[in-house]
Amino acid sequence: MHNENMEEIKSISMQNVTFSYKGKKRYVFEDFSVDIEPNHITGIIGRNGQGKTTLMNLIAGKFEPDEGIIEIDGKNPATDIGTAKRIVYVAGVMSYSEMKLKKIIEEYRLMYEKFDEEFAHKLMELFGLNKKAKIKNLSKGQETIFNFCCGMATRADITILDEPVSGVDAISRNKIYEIILRDYIEHPRTILISSHMLGEMEKILSHMIMIGNNDVLFAGDIEELKDSVYRVDGELANIEKYCEEKKVLYKKNQTLGAMAVIEGRLNKEEAEKADELELATSKLSGEEIYMYKTDLKNANQMEALWEKRN
Repeated sequence: MHNENMEEIKSISMQNVTFSYKGKKRYVFEDFSVDIEPNHITGIIGRNGQGKTTLMNLIAGKFEPDEGIIEIDGKNPATDIGTAKRIVYVAGVMSYSEMKLKKIIEEYRLMYEKFDEEFAHKLMELFGLNKKAKIKNLSKGQETIFNFCCGMATRADITILDEPVSGVDAISRNKIYEIILRDYIEHPRTILISSHMLGEMEKILSHMIMIGNNDVLFAGDIEELKDSVYRVDGELANIEKYCEEKKVLYKKNQTLGAMAVIEGRLNKEEAEKADELELATSKLSGEEIYMYKTDLKNANQMEALWEKRN
């Protein structure tokens, strides 16, 4: 495993942050707090418009909050140059329109102390990118891939990838996930990835920050999240009885029975109660939990499409 000279990141913290874009009355975040576990691959998950990109720009020091504190190892990334140099932020579209890819690579090499130019060129070759091409002549997917290649090659202590698979085909998306995981193993660091494609990305994440209604719905170990919600299926009367005094995220009556999604741990006692009522229990994926926590209205509307009228 590769050892880096610089000390690893120990803390990433946002406390009571309020932020709005100039000229906009609506706050993106209001009294928003979250601690991000460093030195993990963390997914920042939320629907479009929930503030994922804003959150990443705040962590990168590109935006400053109206109120509140953002600190990386106790320092403000927006004002501390040493901290800023330890962070790379890359999105699908960056502002290099007239530049050739090889020139952009040179710029990265000058900006980032640990930039691995050979690795960047290997990644470009893997994805079939011509270093002599101009960025403006790339497709959206190719531009996203190129920016991803540059971001990963910086080996920055905090590598922020904003929608790194947006507009990218399925084969290339799988390559991107594999590269992130393998390079993290070889060069451990904090990698933050925003996406709404949790189902695909879940396999490489160890931690997750789930944003809904511009607030934190969950922040922590992804396995803890999966242990915090479960599903029960069976006869409606038994479902109703089982759900008494429980926090029910979602419940519906189906043609062949009923189901409910419960917030809580499925311990031995709860499993036995379900078994006594002839209910089947099952765990949910991170993506399913995300849907039930953030999109209940849509889930109910979807079910209503097939409801039979009396």
